[in-house]
Amino acid sequence: MTIKEAQKTVDEWIKTIGVRYFNELTNMAMLTEEVGEVARIIARRYGEQSEKESDKAKDLGDEMADVLFVLICLANQTGIDLTEALQKNLDKKTIRDATRHLENTKLK
Repeated sequence: MTIKEAQKTVDEWIKTIGVRYFNELTNMAMLTEEVGEVARIIARRYGEQSEKESDKAKDLGDEMADVLFVLICLANQTGIDLTEALQKNLDKKTIRDATRHLENTKLK
């Protein structure tokens, strides 16, 4: 599925199953909550915190998909074409960071 297809699929899902989009502020709060769930899993599974037994069954991919879903909702609501936005962002990073990381002695 392309990003464009994902935006269309989420929009169709919202309009048929989800009834309507939550407002942008609610979705922003939901995005923050979902990112927190991803952070919790990563901090415990890959970081130095111990993972609770109840957290071991949590699916990191599913939690990342929740983040992506809400991000796509926000993009749809605000008229952002994520394909175009991502390409512009990559172009910006490519110019800005053309030698930055190669010259960073911390990365060697």
